[in-house]
Amino acid sequence: MNVNRTDKCGMIDRNRRLWFRFNGRDYMGYAGDTLASALLANGVRLAGRSFKLHRPRGLMTAGVEEVNVLVSVGTGGATTTNLRATEVDLVEGLDARTVNVWPSLRFDIGAINDLLARFFKAGFYYKTFMWPDWHLYEPLIRHAAGLGRPAIEPDPARYEHQTHHCDVLVIGAGQAGVEAASQAAQSGARVILVEQEPSIQPLPQARVLFMSRTTAIAYYDHNLVLLTERPADGLARERFHQVRADRIILATGTFERPLLFPGNDRPGIMLASAAKTYAERFGALAGRQIVLATNNTSSDEVAFLMAQIGAQIVATIDWRCGERILKTMGRHGVKAVLYRDARGKSQKIACDAVLMSGGWNPNVQLFSQAGGKLTYDPLIASFRPAADLPSVSCVGAANGDFAPDYGITADWTLPEDGGKIFVDFQNDATVADIRQAADENFRSVEHLKRYTTLGMAVDQGKTANVNALAIMGSLTGQSPGEVGTTRFRPPYTPTSLGAFGGLYTGLLFKPYKQTPLHVANMEAGAVFEDFGGWLRPAVYLRGGESHHNAMRREALAVRNTIGLFDGSPLGKIAVVGPDAALFLDHIYANPMSNLATGKARYGLMLNELGVVIDDGVTVRVADDHFLVGTTSSGADRIALMMEEWLQCEWTTWRVLISPVTTLWGNVTLSGPKARDVLVSLGSDIDLDQEAFPHMSWRQGKIAGMDARVARVSFTGELTFEISVASDQTEMLWDLSSAAAKPFSGAPIGINAWNLLRLEKSFLHIGADTDGTTLPADIGWTKVANRDVDFVGRRSLLWTCNQSPDRLQLVGLAAHDPLKVPPIGMAVKSMDPHRRTDGFVTSSEMSPSLNRPVTLAMVRAGRARIGETITLMNGQTCQIVSGAAYDPEGARLYV
Repeated sequence: MNVNRTDKCGMIDRNRRLWFRFNGRDYMGYAGDTLASALLANGVRLAGRSFKLHRPRGLMTAGVEEVNVLVSVGTGGATTTNLRATEVDLVEGLDARTVNVWPSLRFDIGAINDLLARFFKAGFYYKTFMWPDWHLYEPLIRHAAGLGRPAIEPDPARYEHQTHHCDVLVIGAGQAGVEAASQAAQSGARVILVEQEPSIQPLPQARVLFMSRTTAIAYYDHNLVLLTERPADGLARERFHQVRADRIILATGTFERPLLFPGNDRPGIMLASAAKTYAERFGALAGRQIVLATNNTSSDEVAFLMAQIGAQIVATIDWRCGERILKTMGRHGVKAVLYRDARGKSQKIACDAVLMSGGWNPNVQLFSQAGGKLTYDPLIASFRPAADLPSVSCVGAANGDFAPDYGITADWTLPEDGGKIFVDFQNDATVADIRQAADENFRSVEHLKRYTTLGMAVDQGKTANVNALAIMGSLTGQSPGEVGTTRFRPPYTPTSLGAFGGLYTGLLFKPYKQTPLHVANMEAGAVFEDFGGWLRPAVYLRGGESHHNAMRREALAVRNTIGLFDGSPLGKIAVVGPDAALFLDHIYANPMSNLATGKARYGLMLNELGVVIDDGVTVRVADDHFLVGTTSSGADRIALMMEEWLQCEWTTWRVLISPVTTLWGNVTLSGPKARDVLVSLGSDIDLDQEAFPHMSWRQGKIAGMDARVARVSFTGELTFEISVASDQTEMLWDLSSAAAKPFSGAPIGINAWNLLRLEKSFLHIGADTDGTTLPADIGWTKVANRDVDFVGRRSLLWTCNQSPDRLQLVGLAAHDPLKVPPIGMAVKSMDPHRRTDGFVTSSEMSPSLNRPVTLAMVRAGRARIGETITLMNGQTCQIVSGAAYDPEGARLYV
């Protein structure tokens, strides 16, 4: 236990032992450890596998740039996968498992890929999986893709969101960041200082909000920065912060980059700065017999520290002196290196760790996301910000301001043999891959990235990019600056979906609206489903009947006696003002200004492309007052659309738009006994056919309540839609139910309601239409001839939109009266250049007709009435027009 732990340094609490499990084995660490530091202290070198070749890997870094050791922790819904071991805090009982291995880390079947590596060169998937058909390989490739496996069960953890505003946001609490925050606070600015590590102490200034264990993951327009915090208080797994700042100072420091030499990926080979961090913060040694490989002066203090804490530097291989590592040895951990000394002689030396320092890259990810430009600086052999942005600046090492004595010899001349030289460690992208990309003329940095997958690992190129760009430059005769860089994309580090979602899950993510009759519907046996964001009854079950049988029973009740329907969610929008009629003439595809007061009219609404987006019945309450009806899912959307047109285009028109859907509840009585039930409730409205005809609207008293009654029908039966104040709806429902009981009336769900409209061939927006359906496709052929320039009219005049060969809504009569054509089933085409001639949109077995009733979109359907077509399932149908039930519409006028 803890064979590589030193007591000469470290900030861990050695009085608090913590037991944890890694890949089924028990280990001991201390409070303050990360999983990575505890593994290192326990002498665990083999801790991961690479993605493509499944090569053995160990820790390479100590921070967010780690790519080699990714783990899953937790069980069930609490499982979190693809976590960097360097950022997993050690807690009692932690159970971590390496991802991307099977059946075990030490014996991974996927390692056969390493033996076949010559077949897996850059771009191999583009060249290999094209013949005879990509889909032949797709299942296998998809199975092999990915790293860890996400949990199937819901995540029980808590995630929180917070929003902040400040004058100055400083990201990074190193020396440069602390100085910047202190100066800003002294000037009176409100300052937020962000630091991803947990060990930095906060500033004493009262105007500085210090946020440790917090990572800035994204910069967006107008100085919006997103942060993710790993709280130490245990109240949440993560907190997601949105910060708006007047000015942003990036003190994000640097990343050390690997050296390039054959076999540079073996476990036990890590960055020198990582070894320093593990020793200073955790008292964990990278090894006891260490080879130090470097090309700059920053590794000097690492060598001094290692000697102080009891590790032996057995060799220092300095690129500045012409020395090079030629080869490394050891399968599951480095055991020796073969190197060329300054005299040109090859030497082999045993070791258990190699610490490498290939130079430092300013951390410019957030600066790049903000739109900042980068320039190559040969003095630091890396890219640095070219100039500050108006409200974003980099300071300290992030700006390329390294220590005055920093000296580097960056030599990207590489040997042709000696083994694989890895550039992107997770994706197994090698120098050979870059050479192949150059040979095949993929020289743009964007092409290089996608062809080789360089920079596409979980670190997004933090350790790989500069080396890759420099190698491409050396192969193509360009400097790294001429090769250029890609623009970094958010997030800065992999971020859990839970952090983005926060508390907005389940009903908090999508809260369902409930009608005023929700309780009454529950008591009546309703089975609720989501319809346009409302919880509405699909069916009302009785006894042990199935949903299908309940739907048929309810539909027959409407046809034979009476049904009660909860129509409260249907959209209601008051449009009032002297120009209300003019406004609606432009909103609807059909005219509304000539609608008489007290009358109702069915209308279609289009978008600017001429596509049908909603339908409903509008009534004229007064000369300057209309009540627009919409679908339940379209109420909010249509109200916003109206406001946009009014405020952006027709700004001088005197119109007020007021959504009133939730102010009114609705009980709809439909069926041949509907008038009898309504009369029995008592009303001062004359309900006779002559006084109150179909497509009319009245106001008055129903059962003593103020009511609005519309005589419209979605079922083809005599129907009264009764709207009362929301808080009176339940009373109206109870009274109506009691009055309907002598007629064996029944509550009707959405499923039966849709079946009834299908028997009448009435349109259902969203079911019988899609994002391409025009008015002419559903029989409205004359609307484009109107002289009013309504929304979408000009698009209807396009030649392609007037083609008679478009899909058109028609009825289908199935030749087999016992077989219902499936919804979505395609229509076979007789044209050899087309596979299909349309598809079924609505279909169900009619309990009134004892045969299927079907609507379909068929190419040139109206010109093919009477023709027999064949569906893809072999079923034959005849194209028909008109309603299947009561085609004359006589039942509306009883």
